[in-house]
Amino acid sequence: MQNRIDKLFVEKKSQVLSIFFTAGFPKLNDTISILEALEHSDADLIEIGIPFSDPLADGPVIQQSSMTALENGINLSLLFTQLKSLRTVTQKPVLLMGYLNSVLQFGIEEFYNACSEVGVDGVILPDLPLEEFEDSHKEFANKLNIKVVFLISPDTKPERVKLLDEASGGFLYLLSSNSTTGGSKGVSKKLILPDVKNPVLIGFGIKGQKEFSEACDIANGAIIGTAFIELLLGPIDFKKDITKFTSNIKIKQTIS
Repeated sequence: MQNRIDKLFVEKKSQVLSIFFTAGFPKLNDTISILEALEHSDADLIEIGIPFSDPLADGPVIQQSSMTALENGINLSLLFTQLKSLRTVTQKPVLLMGYLNSVLQFGIEEFYNACSEVGVDGVILPDLPLEEFEDSHKEFANKLNIKVVFLISPDTKPERVKLLDEASGGFLYLLSSNSTTGGSKGVSKKLILPDVKNPVLIGFGIKGQKEFSEACDIANGAIIGTAFIELLLGPIDFKKDITKFTSNIKIKQTIS
């Protein structure tokens, strides 16, 4: 069976919108409700954050959402329980994004098996070293057709980019700048798409239509996390407000 991430990029080469949200936030049992709303939105790809107590790559908004989710009682085992109904609410590609410690605590093989059982298509672990992926993760990911996405930054050396591109599945995650998530820098005018075989999505500092448009001028699309988490902070009608959030990004992009 073709992986849903691969299928997406075969069918869609540009303006791919990926939305990130934190599992168990704003309330413990909101994960599936948010997924259901995203299924009926203009999001093309969905990333679910695994809350962690020390998320080094994340800015204050996503950090706080992780702390709230942990206080709500979320953990990886409970998340997989919540995701048992994943494929009854969405057929869009779904990835889990988190930190290596959570996977090690759960068990590497057990983690990939659980991803496969619930229908998760890919994994993003920003602190997973390439060498450790090759030694301990690649076998399970390949066996179960789960894509492991690697990150590159504007300063990643070309030879390292080549290695990460060869190892990465689904797409490459290009940081817009050397900062944490939610940064104010946006997409640098000096950002250059590296020569890679994988589709590329740009993340970090993508707040709305303007930054999404700038990212799409360079890459296949972009990832929005902090701005979406901020949306979830206020009084919200998931179906109505999430649909409006994503459509504002996409509609303006097509007429600009």
